[in-house]
Amino acid sequence: MVRIRLTRVGSKFQPSYRLIVTDSRSPRDTRAIEVLGYYNPRTRPSTEVVNEERALYWLSVGAQPSDSVVNILTRTGTMGRFDRLRKGEALETLVAEAQQSAPALPDQRTNYPAPAAGQSRIKAKKAE
Repeated sequence: MVRIRLTRVGSKFQPSYRLIVTDSRSPRDTRAIEVLGYYNPRTRPSTEVVNEERALYWLSVGAQPSDSVVNILTRTGTMGRFDRLRKGEALETLVAEAQQSAPALPDQRTNYPAPAAGQSRIKAKKAE
């Protein structure tokens, strides 16, 4: 069975995730069949980029998304477009709609405060 799920990338304490298509029996950080996009929860607002055409293809051939991926695809509107695809709308129309409604991406740098010299992360968070 093929799954659409998240794989963790990024350094220690700075996670970001890729949306990948992989075999359901493989471990979390394994080789992907295809990368569909990425998710960065550390930006404000969180960054969610999905290749709509490929995501709709994989969903239409039976790939099962994980719960986290369903939430991301719902926020980006892909699950709604997938329901419309199953009802008979053309794929090209749905992809064109997704490209037009794509929001501007936030700055990729994190927007969390950096601690000043000699301060801990806890004090920086309280100062925020």
